[in-house]
Amino acid sequence: MLQEWLAAVGDDYAAVVWRPEGEPRSYPDEEGPKHWTKERHQFLMELKQEALTFARDWGADYILFADTDNILTNNQTLRLLIEQGLPVVAPMLDSQTYYSNFWCGITPQGYYRRTADYFPTKNRQRRGCFRVPMVHSTFLVSLRAEGAAQLAFYPPHPNYTWPFDDIIVFAYACQAAGVTVHVCNEHRYGYMNVPVKSHQGLEDERVNFVHLILEALVDGPPMWASAHVSRPPKRPSKMGFDEVFVISLARRPDRRERMLSSLWEMEISGRLVDAVDGRTLNSSIMRSLGVDLLPGYQDPYSGRTLTKGEVGCFLSHYSIWEEVVARGLAQVLVFEDDVRFESNFRGRLERLMEEVEAEKLPWDLIYLGRKQVNPEEEAAVEGLPHLVVAGYSYWTLAYVLSLAGARKLLASQPLRRMLPVDEFLPIMFDQHPNEQYKAHFWPRDLRAFSARPLLAAPTHYAGDAEWLSDTETSSPWDDDSGRIISWSGSHKTLRGPRLDLAGSSGHSLHPHPRDEL
Repeated sequence: MLQEWLAAVGDDYAAVVWRPEGEPRSYPDEEGPKHWTKERHQFLMELKQEALTFARDWGADYILFADTDNILTNNQTLRLLIEQGLPVVAPMLDSQTYYSNFWCGITPQGYYRRTADYFPTKNRQRRGCFRVPMVHSTFLVSLRAEGAAQLAFYPPHPNYTWPFDDIIVFAYACQAAGVTVHVCNEHRYGYMNVPVKSHQGLEDERVNFVHLILEALVDGPPMWASAHVSRPPKRPSKMGFDEVFVISLARRPDRRERMLSSLWEMEISGRLVDAVDGRTLNSSIMRSLGVDLLPGYQDPYSGRTLTKGEVGCFLSHYSIWEEVVARGLAQVLVFEDDVRFESNFRGRLERLMEEVEAEKLPWDLIYLGRKQVNPEEEAAVEGLPHLVVAGYSYWTLAYVLSLAGARKLLASQPLRRMLPVDEFLPIMFDQHPNEQYKAHFWPRDLRAFSARPLLAAPTHYAGDAEWLSDTETSSPWDDDSGRIISWSGSHKTLRGPRLDLAGSSGHSLHPHPRDEL
């Protein structure tokens, strides 16, 4: 990959030194290719020292170190760092978790020390360039700065007694030479992959990196592949489902593009379904479709009535249920276009469906993403550790639906007594707390379950700067005036505790001197 890139752009540089080394391919006593043994650390320190020496001999003013799994998306990174006039400065990199390329505290023994400054810095609640005891992975060294001539990666400083690790060795060298170290977070510079555990392999790292790409697609800026590098071919599939539906409004092309890009990165073959746009609905159209309001319905938080956005959302899901029945599709996967995928979404979903099939569990609907109302009351499913019996829930972000489930949903004739689709589903599996609503539907025998941990969450929540809802920002269902109202009183769209999500933190925040937590 690097050779291909150099062949295309190498002439743009004053000089390129390319010395590939195929050895060593492994190290004694390593648990796997991601295990940092003493020999691996030493080899890396020697390589970095060789680069540092080369830069000095060549008369360079600066040297930029960048790990291969660090992706710089800001093409002004070098200029912005040089303008700071600092001896050692790092661009703060984002990741899938709270991991980043700096420490705010270090113990007298050279280990990570938690401080009150780390999270405000990582979350950009305070912005600027801040002095820190260590930066790593990607950073700039000013070779003309006072004390820079004393900096070294290998051999370590004669008085060095801290852990044998390249990032800690360099932090000690800076401290011993009186060279200050800073991290800058005012701009978004790029991303870094969260390290995997020492016993994990390259496939685990690849899965982590795919998740990093998905997070970048949500939070931005996205990581686009270089035009000068060939990528391995993708082989998208439906993962054993008869169809993978993606509900998306045509007037939200940014969401549509992000969702299709996310599925492509995970090699999932999805089919776009143009959502019914609530803004195009009026009373006569809804009458022609047989839509009428469920008597007495009010939003559980704001007390408002049904919105046209919610009608459009319901009709969009309803059209999929109709297609499932018409085509006799045994099981389908349904996404809305505001999904944030959890780490290894595809692998976890495939494993979940394999477990469900192995246990021969009768099911109609399986939530993959939802807002749980009373999670402590949800019963586990015997023999299926990643599944619970679904309780009252909000959202229809992502779910799996069977043919039998679709038939039950259609048989209830919900258009004649409509309420939001995420209120309708709990009625159908008899978990809605409002007895008056439930009395309008019978039978309520939908067999509904939920992934545990959840595999998806909303991209944004009410209160986030990027939050936008076409159901909460809409006109009442029977209002044809065209006015748009923001119903901020509903708590459905507020962020809840993400205690039941399948994020990557469970396997990436392990006790290791490279980690931040």
